[in-house]
Amino acid sequence: MVAAFLHGFVLALGLILPLGVQNFFVFSQGASRSRFVQALPIVLTASVCDTLLIVLAVSGVSLLVLGVGWLKTALAVGGMLFLLYMGYLSWKAKPASSADAEAMPRHTRKLIGYTAMISILNPHAILDTVGVIGTGSLSYSGTEKLVYAGACVLVSWLWFLTLAAAGRIVGRQDRTGRFARVLNKISAVVMWAAAAYLIISL
Repeated sequence: MVAAFLHGFVLALGLILPLGVQNFFVFSQGASRSRFVQALPIVLTASVCDTLLIVLAVSGVSLLVLGVGWLKTALAVGGMLFLLYMGYLSWKAKPASSADAEAMPRHTRKLIGYTAMISILNPHAILDTVGVIGTGSLSYSGTEKLVYAGACVLVSWLWFLTLAAAGRIVGRQDRTGRFARVLNKISAVVMWAAAAYLIISL
């Protein structure tokens, strides 16, 4: 039991730590919100999407995705187009102000949709979760497999909460909105770089 938990925890931590598209987006949302609670819908969406991918990977659905060539290509193309679009939006985005408070619910709904798409349409996340975590689960069965999957899910939820909180702490020091603007530009470049990688890999 303990070995399965530690295996899942360390493996998931190693996969989630690099600052990719999803991580950068969660961090930037934490930094750009006026209150931490406003970033929670983004955190919850990213965590739920990761949980779904982990469950699918551990349950064996991953083998289907990895085994169908055209499906992997379709995911890569869809992910590439979406990352290009999201990069454009991030580049043009302006820091939130108090005047935006009235539109926040509608704005939050859009951000939840973006977060879900970044998480689900990100071939890197799918291949990492499906390929690495799914493959790692093959050595376990029954309760041990549940413990392994639970450790992976725990890492995901703790990490996104920590990332958004770190973004909020950094963003709180940004009185002029300059940091938020720079962060949006960097976020756009990260997304475009990920899209370029997908183009090359195709």
